[in-house]
Amino acid sequence: MRTWLIGQERWVLPQGGAVMGILNVTPDSFSDGGSHAGTDEALAHAERLLEEGADVIDVGGESTRPGADPVPEEVEVARVVPVIREMRRRWRVRISVDTRHTAVARAALEAGADIVNDVEGLRGEGMAALCAEYGCGVVVMHMKGEPGTMQVAPRYDDVVGEVRAFFEERLSALLSAGVRRECICWDPGIGFGKSLEHNLELLARLEEVRVDGLPLLMGLSRKRFLGAVLDDAAAGRGTVPTVAMSLYAGLHGAEIHRVHEVAPLRQALKLWRACDERRPTGGW
Repeated sequence: MRTWLIGQERWVLPQGGAVMGILNVTPDSFSDGGSHAGTDEALAHAERLLEEGADVIDVGGESTRPGADPVPEEVEVARVVPVIREMRRRWRVRISVDTRHTAVARAALEAGADIVNDVEGLRGEGMAALCAEYGCGVVVMHMKGEPGTMQVAPRYDDVVGEVRAFFEERLSALLSAGVRRECICWDPGIGFGKSLEHNLELLARLEEVRVDGLPLLMGLSRKRFLGAVLDDAAAGRGTVPTVAMSLYAGLHGAEIHRVHEVAPLRQALKLWRACDERRPTGGW
């Protein structure tokens, strides 16, 4: 079983994958924009995610949906820091901050965050050095382009090879910046500068993108490609497609699942493990 070093904790990742609950404190997220924008609403939702069994909560203050506009850093800080600080005060919980901005990441780490989840792969000025300084866990995501334009006809010669090459480059750069190898987790960036076929190819060949044996995080929850596969956009935003595709990813190598609804996936993983542990071949 793989481990992930996040601050002082060497987290042994559970069989089939841990569950990261999404807490968007933005007015314009593609799936739940505005629902948890206030601090009280955000904390109430965080409590629900914990009660449903979230292993970590990912707090984001800037939407990175296709076509999203950038958010000033001071606005993003004002959205996420009060929530993170109060979460740290109330509960013993792993906290991730979903940001691509170094100043926001620093403020979140100072407030008590354990992980920096960066859609730009820690390429921003000072981001890698900051994460090395704090010894936090890092999620390094692959994104082609930037949120405003990433879904405008994305092209690859070999999407799996290019994502893997990106991770190889980032590993070298992050180690050079002082980030510990054990702190790194990869995210192939499903839906971030990828077409339907690119997303499916990455899922079908998921283990091939893993670099240096480090953990893989998958963010499949309510992604538009699910509706495209089903020929039904509304159905793709439902619970079942996210659970089904997350289980597929878990079977093929994912160690962390980033989702909006924690309980259904937690239940599905428990049922799968109950059967799989009894397989004569030795389980998962």
